Amino acid sequence: MRHRMHADFLATARTLSEALPYMQRYAGAVVVVKFGGNAMGDDNEMARFARDIVLMRQVGINPVVVHGGGPMINEMLTRLSISSDFVRGKRVTDAATVEVVEMVLSGRVNKRIVQAIMAEGGRAVGLSGKDDNLIVCEADDPELGFVGRPEQINPQVLRDLFAADIIPVVAPLGAGTNGNETYNINGDTVAGALAGALQADRLLLLTDVAGVKNDAGQVVTEMTPEDVKTMIDKGTIAGGMIPKTETALSAISQGVRAVVILDGRVANACLLELFTEHGAGSLIRRADLPPARSDV
Repeated sequence: MRHRMHADFLATARTLSEALPYMQRYAGAVVVVKFGGNAMGDDNEMARFARDIVLMRQVGINPVVVHGGGPMINEMLTRLSISSDFVRGKRVTDAATVEVVEMVLSGRVNKRIVQAIMAEGGRAVGLSGKDDNLIVCEADDPELGFVGRPEQINPQVLRDLFAADIIPVVAPLGAGTNGNETYNINGDTVAGALAGALQADRLLLLTDVAGVKNDAGQVVTEMTPEDVKTMIDKGTIAGGMIPKTETALSAISQGVRAVVILDGRVANACLLELFTEHGAGSLIRRADLPPARSDV
């Protein structure tokens, strides 16, 4: 038996209708999503994120999920009584540590995200940068051990998964140039490198903050790379936001149309960003392109 029409249902129908131009705009586009933060530790948040990703695939977008897993790595190192040394505030990843990193990222975290996507009706395959030489690395800093910097991206395996309607879920690990080493890589760095290699339309960096803020503490909804550099020079962008904006600048220089730093704590943040005029975070675009939220 069908229920009587309700205002909430009418609002849902109106929202879907208004989203149509955006769905058409992104059909066939590649969107790389860096997933991390508090949402990874909450089953309900994980399910909601997975549902958003499945919906993106359902309307013709080719999403790639890149994830982190720092808290889970720390937990496992503690359980195994493996101590860590730090150099200039960064963890030294020795041979024992990188084994744990690979176990946690490629095993526990990666497969949990894959299962969440499958539970929402999607198809997903988990892999790391070691699979099919997706990411080949050099040591980022010899003092840090097995911490890698992507030197070569071979994205054909991702394109093959797109063709099969399968969502790739990528753990931020890479192979060394001789094929024997395993390198741990910053998740944002991996997401930016893959987005550049795939010439993605969007790179979405989910965070635990509302976005990039100006001197008045207000979220800046849209900016160019030049704006970002000015804000870094002035100290307006500082701390943990610097590496995220640097990832954005690098991705844009490689041909990514726009990068969005958005609050992953907001329900359906990815859908709000892609399918509404307002968006959901701080969008960084090339200066020679039209305002990115009005190009539908």
